[in-house]
Amino acid sequence: MSQYVYLEPDRDRLATVGGDFQAIGTTILHSMAELEAHLPRYPETLLVVIGASVDLDEALMFTAYQRLQRPLIGVVLVRRSVQPDDVLRCLRAGVREVAEEADWDGIRNACARSVDLSKALSTTLRTNAETAPFGRVITIFAGKGGCGRSFVAVNLAAALSAGGARRILLVDLDLQFGDIGIMLKLNPDRGIAGAVQMAGRLDEPGLRSVVTSYQPGIDVLLAPATPAQGEQVRRELIVEILDVARPLYDFIVVDTPSLVTDQVLAALDMSDWLVPIVTPDLPTLKSVRLTVEMFDMLDYPKDRRLLVFNRANTEVGLTTADVEEAVGMTFAVHLPSSRDVPLSVNLGEPIYLTHPVHPVSQAIGQLADRCTGTERVQTRRRGLFSRKPKAAKEPKAEKEP
Repeated sequence: MSQYVYLEPDRDRLATVGGDFQAIGTTILHSMAELEAHLPRYPETLLVVIGASVDLDEALMFTAYQRLQRPLIGVVLVRRSVQPDDVLRCLRAGVREVAEEADWDGIRNACARSVDLSKALSTTLRTNAETAPFGRVITIFAGKGGCGRSFVAVNLAAALSAGGARRILLVDLDLQFGDIGIMLKLNPDRGIAGAVQMAGRLDEPGLRSVVTSYQPGIDVLLAPATPAQGEQVRRELIVEILDVARPLYDFIVVDTPSLVTDQVLAALDMSDWLVPIVTPDLPTLKSVRLTVEMFDMLDYPKDRRLLVFNRANTEVGLTTADVEEAVGMTFAVHLPSSRDVPLSVNLGEPIYLTHPVHPVSQAIGQLADRCTGTERVQTRRRGLFSRKPKAAKEPKAEKEP
């Protein structure tokens, strides 16, 4: 699959400009919905060219979101005519280049510059990742079932991967009734139970033999197939697994049961981020309050706790201030309630990947940003009208979002 995408709903235009893109192996798409579905499946994408018939506001909203979630992707915007006011709006949204539809040489040169920048950014990100000594462990916890813990873990892993730019391991530590496998429609042939026989001597090849690849950048360590197998997984094995995994991944997201077991404590002890989940109901508030007190008793750093308010907009007589006061913590992220959430779970497709501009997905992205601590700086771009384009060059051979 090509690393280049051309979006143009107008099929008449595809017979002109679109034909030139097809000649260099570009993937042609006809709607924004197709584009949003395409990118999660092909994280190696480096260039998105948006055709002249696409609404400008829609194109800018897409670009602004991708600039944060998939910084490797460059957007080149094609317009019937280029207006100075529109150029300023485009640059603010993160569009790398704007070109007139009739200027094929200008379009081609803009695409080449964008791809060169994406490749340079990709090299920088990979170099930084390879020199990092340890991946960071993020443990999702809720003392009561039904809080959306596994949903948050799955979608947070998808957000952290940044379209494959980072290496993520998602660990299902609900050893009795883990749901990650069914939520992602993964074959249960491999899992944490396979590591039991390697306890005390687990190494990188051994770990790789029990993880399941979900998509580029995301591996999953599934829970045991039966509760009996789960009883064989000891605390020491969890410590060993995380020790082996940390040099191999940028982030390790751990989903836990609603019980404080030795295995859960092992993950919490090794965690860089603790993410308790709360929903607006009194039993959950009680469990989260006890969780916070447990964190205090164990001396877990307060600045490494990220409290997530799930179903935050549900009107059940409890305000955000009420919940924060009851829990004793302020919220890092508010996840809105949406019927699209159970739909995505039943379909076995993370909403962050299938609907990246959904309000729930945006909130998950905010949580990922808090975990990465990354402040994205907009690239300084050369003025579009500062000089004439250079002579047209042959399209560059194919090499994220």
